[in-house]
Amino acid sequence: MFRPATVLPVLALALLAATLSACSPLKLVNAVSPDGDARATQAIHYGKGERNKLDIYQPANNAGTAPVIVFFYGGNWVSGKREDYAFVGQALAKRGFVVVVPDYRLYPEARYPDFLDDAAQAVAWTEREIGNYGGDPKRVFVMGHSAGAYNAAMLALDARWLGKQGVKPESLRGWIGLAGPYDFLPVQNKTTRPVFNYPDTPPDSQPVQHVSAGAPPALLIAAYEDKTVNPVRNTGALATRLREKHVPVRELYYDGVNHATLVASLSRSLHTLAPTLDAVEAFVRSDGGRQPVAR
Repeated sequence: MFRPATVLPVLALALLAATLSACSPLKLVNAVSPDGDARATQAIHYGKGERNKLDIYQPANNAGTAPVIVFFYGGNWVSGKREDYAFVGQALAKRGFVVVVPDYRLYPEARYPDFLDDAAQAVAWTEREIGNYGGDPKRVFVMGHSAGAYNAAMLALDARWLGKQGVKPESLRGWIGLAGPYDFLPVQNKTTRPVFNYPDTPPDSQPVQHVSAGAPPALLIAAYEDKTVNPVRNTGALATRLREKHVPVRELYYDGVNHATLVASLSRSLHTLAPTLDAVEAFVRSDGGRQPVAR
């Protein structure tokens, strides 16, 4: 359990982050997040659709090849845009990683499973092309927050989506879920219902239904105070199923943050809200827990 320091600068940052309840306040997070240590390449097409674009963030002095993180944002599959998450790309690039932030189709243009096809296409593009941007195609991790964590989970656990792109989940070195919905049937959220064709939502749309012994290692992080996605039912239950199949999983819960401010804590200016950035770095540097982390 982590509790943030109770000093005035941290409280001021927490007040700022507490406004993070929709996409527009993310601009505030970007505004206070330094970007001088990352090189950004923007609006690269990974597919033919208008929203099939991605941004890439590289360490400013990237030499050789670096581990790669493909980050999917949340927004209940109805909102979100990649430029609002520049702070994620910048913060992780500062830690030495190449970061890919794709857009994907949203409702009503898309329903389940269309956005999973987009997400899989973005990962397949990354594995093919990321070497041209200083990334190691053999060290690709998928990561997401909220709906984006669902996308990451489904790519890592359900071989159908990457398989359509000629890729296997086993090619991923690991996956990271922040406050993800992994078991949400029957769908309660009225905004989510049409996205998943309620009341005819297929049971196999749930990540918990696809856990197998061959799944890549996972890092699951949630907030104790999450009122949007129940951390016990979702993060806790999925971690249990992964352990039952002997899949390496690290499960972390933080105090002092909620569903929205958990992702804000990835910002270099707001990282004192919770050690999310440190946990992600340690997981990736350890190759999903396969190697000890140098100290």
